[in-house]
Amino acid sequence: MSRFDKFYGLFESKKPIIGMVHLPPLPGSPRYDGNLDYLIKRAISDAIALEEGGVNGLIVENYGDKPFRRDRISPETICAMTLILKEVLEATSLPTGINVLRSDCVSAMAIASVAGAKFIRCNVFTDTLVTDQGIIQPCAWEVLTLRSFLRSRVMVFADVLSKHAKPLVHVTIEESARNAAYRGGADAIIVTGIETGASPDPENVKKVKEAVPDVPVLIGSGLNPENAKILLRHADGAIVGTFFKEKGFVENKVDRERVKTLMKAIKTI
Repeated sequence: MSRFDKFYGLFESKKPIIGMVHLPPLPGSPRYDGNLDYLIKRAISDAIALEEGGVNGLIVENYGDKPFRRDRISPETICAMTLILKEVLEATSLPTGINVLRSDCVSAMAIASVAGAKFIRCNVFTDTLVTDQGIIQPCAWEVLTLRSFLRSRVMVFADVLSKHAKPLVHVTIEESARNAAYRGGADAIIVTGIETGASPDPENVKKVKEAVPDVPVLIGSGLNPENAKILLRHADGAIVGTFFKEKGFVENKVDRERVKTLMKAIKTI
């Protein structure tokens, strides 16, 4: 089965839009306030708002856990994310994935496989990046080996030259995309801007699509009704967080009407 067959088998849309469920600080985070029940209710509320707004999929992410750990997250955070992900899966009917920041893709694969998620987002898959957490190294071997060990079918959506990071050595975005897709075995490729909420250069999206024409390419940040047409010209879908929030502020709750606004714009493309 081709990567496109798997991708469109998961998302029944020509240009699927995946909405972000950004979690507040979790157990294990310096800013966790001890109220796990609120975290669960907030995640379910945002997930339902995204589904009712018309998105095609969801990603649950520990966005509030800043400052992020460079490597593995702590056991209590793994437990909390597994619990919350399971609650979101039971409350909605959308294909759902998980992203464990900063880039703990091994824990993400374990959580997704156990809880029943369909895919993970991996921020640093085959690149070596300098970040505010330090140097983060590739993890493709570990992630795919764990997937095989667990007999899991969880898909890997991998960022190339991830946001909030710089490559340790010079590498073109085309090289990064080919490495992730053909050497790392990613099921889809994600192209982002330089930071959360920033849109990627449309030319970079085009370069990536031309470099890996047989692999789904997703916009990973900054999509909105004004730039959707140009960004989705060469991309096969998008992951959206910031625009969907109240007043467009990433820390806020999901605004159902803003979700509907973007989804309406997508239908005209």
